[in-house]
Amino acid sequence: MFETGLLKDKRILVTGGGSGLGAAMAHRFLALGAELVICGRKPDRLEAAARGMREETGGKVTTIACDIRDGTVVESMMDAVWREAPLDILVNNAAATFIAQSEHLSFRAADAILAPTLHGTMYCTLAAGKRWIDGKHGGVVLSILSTSTITGRAFTVPSAMAKSAVLAMTKSLAVEWGPKGIRTVAIAPGPFPTAGASGQLRPEGRDEGWAARNPMGRAGEHRELADLASFLVSDRAGYINGEMVVIDGGAHLRSSGAEDLLGWTDAQWSEQRAARSRA
Repeated sequence: MFETGLLKDKRILVTGGGSGLGAAMAHRFLALGAELVICGRKPDRLEAAARGMREETGGKVTTIACDIRDGTVVESMMDAVWREAPLDILVNNAAATFIAQSEHLSFRAADAILAPTLHGTMYCTLAAGKRWIDGKHGGVVLSILSTSTITGRAFTVPSAMAKSAVLAMTKSLAVEWGPKGIRTVAIAPGPFPTAGASGQLRPEGRDEGWAARNPMGRAGEHRELADLASFLVSDRAGYINGEMVVIDGGAHLRSSGAEDLLGWTDAQWSEQRAARSRA
């Protein structure tokens, strides 16, 4: 299935494509023949990631610094992208989250999660969709969600809310935009450790035995997620629309992933809030 030209002639934008799972997917898309645009808030990180991808694959990678929390900035980014050529695929990967007792969340803290995860994803999707429809150009939107859309998840409530809303968008636009040649699909990854997410979700002092309790006895490998993403955005998946595919080794069938936090003490939560403030 994953022949070299699977994504040949596909132009793909990956939000948050400079690190973590975004970079893993972007690298795989390039290896399968795609042309890539990656965006994020840190130009230096983006360019370093792009340079590495170019050296390893020989593919074309363009970087655009963009704060997707601002709709006007997203529109400017999409204008810049379309000036060269239309996109074929949008991957909504950028998001934010951290663990917190919900009653201690400030408005600012909640908005720090909702702004990129929900609003930014919506801004990017609507900006791409509008241009596809105006240009009578087909497209695919892939959004990276979470199994919290199925189970809910204590202590990451704003993220669970935002991801669930994006799933609703995915299902709704599948019906509205399907007749226009635009597919919307999603992936709900389970535990795929990255430096950024691990720092926010698995701080020191949190139970470290979670991987062993996964039905598969391990965490996911980035290539596994990247392969699934590559299939879903390819023409091989042309009849999959409005669906979210779970890739978590069956973890959500056992636990929402937050039960260990129910036993945390007030002192542990106080230290967590202090650590987040220092960061």
